[in-house]
Amino acid sequence: MTHTRNIPIARTNLTEEEIQSVLEPLKSGWLVQGPKTKEFEDKWSSFTGAKHSIAVTSCTTGLHLSLAASGFGPGDEAIVPAFTWIATANVVEHLGGKVVFCDIDLETFNIDASKIEELITENTKAILPVHLFGLAADMDAINAVAKKHNLFVVEDAACGFGSYYKGQHVGTLGNAGAFSFHPRKAITTGEGGMITTDDDELALKIRRLRDHGAEMTDLQRHLGAKPYLLADHPDAGYNQRMTDIQGALGSAQMERADQITSERRRLAKRYDNAFADLAWLQIPKVEDGYIHGYQSYPCLFAPKDISLSNRREINELRNDWMDRLQQKGISTRPATHAVHMLKFYKEKYCLDTESFPNAALANDCSISLPLFHGMTDEEQDYVIAQVRESFN
Repeated sequence: MTHTRNIPIARTNLTEEEIQSVLEPLKSGWLVQGPKTKEFEDKWSSFTGAKHSIAVTSCTTGLHLSLAASGFGPGDEAIVPAFTWIATANVVEHLGGKVVFCDIDLETFNIDASKIEELITENTKAILPVHLFGLAADMDAINAVAKKHNLFVVEDAACGFGSYYKGQHVGTLGNAGAFSFHPRKAITTGEGGMITTDDDELALKIRRLRDHGAEMTDLQRHLGAKPYLLADHPDAGYNQRMTDIQGALGSAQMERADQITSERRRLAKRYDNAFADLAWLQIPKVEDGYIHGYQSYPCLFAPKDISLSNRREINELRNDWMDRLQQKGISTRPATHAVHMLKFYKEKYCLDTESFPNAALANDCSISLPLFHGMTDEEQDYVIAQVRESFN
């Protein structure tokens, strides 16, 4: 019998005020990057403590612009965790660079900082640590290596809204950070992203590059004394600007930023308490000094000690379990993918699955459970009950 439940992995939950917010730019006629985008940027800086916040079309373009502004280019190498969304690696490729993968810590799913230094060559220019699923990477260790070798650090904070490392919001710990507003994220503008940095010169360069390389924005020119004169273009830039429709939606949601983040932590705590006694499910680990943002709730499925020799067996068990949950109306996902196992990177760099063993195990044995703003206790109780009952 087909179950009538439908609990998605994530669900967008906007208030009526937030939905209405997009009408203001539509009525004003200013739809491109403008006053609402600036308002969103200002609120983002206030929340994260970043000196500069720069709205862009996606987290991917945020990473791309940050690297491009650093001078990263053909022949340069960037160290990227092997377990992350593919965009972290793709931006390196788009700039003509070489991706150098680093394995992860299986307890946190984040880059293993102790393995970074051995990967550095004379061509290494950047490290792209990822604060995966809302848990900060070990930034003290990463920054120490970066400082020693004069490397540029771009934090992939796609999942990092509401995530803190030793009292600092992620995205403010490296040279630049990039956030995502995809619908699976805590704040969403459909597509969209934000770059944060405390570096004045870097911020100026990024702002130019996102806007065709122009030395001033259309809004600045429009409001200036001579709006009929076109701006100079010191750089060959890109068109990676956020629209004011998106800016309005993001700005409206920032009014509930604390509420949204506290709700996600409350839901995660309920899962923690419910699954603490399950030896076969490794729940998210959060050390002292870290505050998890819980963009998602990633676990490691481990009905026995997992290893490269039995990962296929456990992968089959996990997939069968995920299918049973799906039949009960509960959507789950692998936490994310091991990029070195995907066709493009596997073939280009001649990589074996076992080249990065922890990433491979995370790829095959991880599972994310539903967690989203607006999830009811009743929905979560049903998920908890089915998780406990569906695997024996």
